[in-house]
Amino acid sequence: MAELEIERTGTHEFTARNARGARVRIGRVGGEGSFTPGELLQVAAAGCAAVTVEELVVRRSGEDARFAATAGNDRRLGSHEYDALHVTLDVDLSSLDEAARERVAAAIRTAVARECTVSRTIEKGTPVTLDITTGAPETAPGTLGAATE
Repeated sequence: MAELEIERTGTHEFTARNARGARVRIGRVGGEGSFTPGELLQVAAAGCAAVTVEELVVRRSGEDARFAATAGNDRRLGSHEYDALHVTLDVDLSSLDEAARERVAAAIRTAVARECTVSRTIEKGTPVTLDITTGAPETAPGTLGAATE
């Protein structure tokens, strides 16, 4: 399992790091220079789709063709969950005829549905576990400093 670390760096400010040295700032809505966790979820879905189909798109449209992804969501006011995530891939297939564009678009949809780990995980409804360590010696998982005899 890949380890990711998120460390508090200030009030409502965190920095996430991976083992390859990449960093991203995480904060609340309005936090300067940071992503919210919800934005990162959306970016993960769009980024996964883009990375999944990059070779397919480049092979069909060329290395220099425009290729971008955007993400958005549906969310009820005051809700702490998204009702839907929306990913748009904007790929320049203008060099292809209409039938070829439709075939490539179908291949893109199939590739994302079969291979995009993020979208597949979200759609599956994968459980999220939460373990808490408190620095207390020898506490069992799920207990906060329970007394032992």
